Amino acid sequence: MNKLPVIIDTDPGIDDAVAIAAALYSPELDVKLLTTVCGNVSVEKTTRNALQLMTFWQQSVPVARGAAAPLLRPARDAASVHGESGMAGYHFEPAQYNTIDKPAFQAIYDCLMASDTAMTIVTIGPLTNIALLLTQYPECKSRIKRVVMMGGSSGRGNLTPTAEFNMAVDPEAAAHVFNSGLDIVMCGLDVTNRAILTPEYLARLPVLNRTGKMLHDIFSHYRSGSMETGLRMHDLTAIAFLVRPALFRTQACFVAVETQGEYTSGTTVVDIEQHSGKSANAEVALDIDVAGFQKWVADVLALAP
Repeated sequence: MNKLPVIIDTDPGIDDAVAIAAALYSPELDVKLLTTVCGNVSVEKTTRNALQLMTFWQQSVPVARGAAAPLLRPARDAASVHGESGMAGYHFEPAQYNTIDKPAFQAIYDCLMASDTAMTIVTIGPLTNIALLLTQYPECKSRIKRVVMMGGSSGRGNLTPTAEFNMAVDPEAAAHVFNSGLDIVMCGLDVTNRAILTPEYLARLPVLNRTGKMLHDIFSHYRSGSMETGLRMHDLTAIAFLVRPALFRTQACFVAVETQGEYTSGTTVVDIEQHSGKSANAEVALDIDVAGFQKWVADVLALAP
């Protein structure tokens, strides 16, 4: 099998942890690089969490530390959802690995240029690192096959009434990426709010394997849903799209990111009905086969140690 080479830009984060697990153990994917960004918690914590996850799984995927703040705005976090550490609930061993000695945008560029084929970038945090990459190295666009992102919404938000967290944290970066001309897939709240792991499955995780036990422990501290009602797997949808695109109903749409609105900053304006007359710049996921998603999650996590 020819594996799809991917770079994952992430802000671990509890749902990031399960997304990274799925990417590492999906037979279809070859994770070449992890880059971190401030988002769910500070970049110091997201980087530590990424390194601890690599130690937990004994994976030697390079990790590069990224942006400590959005392009133009103060940092905001989601510690209320993920805990102060970003991955509360499990005692991880100290990391046995160090970050590589270059910033995330440089590491992504070097990885793209060293690859024999165009690569897919998966973003499951704010888009600051990707905007920096495109600003510093616009010529790298030809080396990017696709950007598959978790972020945005065609309707309501989860940080503000209309804005999803990853977009609202750094709207200027998000706008830059959507205006880049890259092939973009947006897995937003339209699908991620439905991508729920059931209480019955969550209860079985501790006896699944070592990874299942770790995930169960951190899921017990996750505040996007509950262990009694089910948990939303926001970031995991981006990995699911890579390997099971048939689970999603998508539509090509023009997407603009609001950067100026007093109440709407960070909103992804998704032109489903083509009112703007502008050409589509993203493939937007609007629905998901929930049962199929849940089966895929169970199958892939069973492959982890």
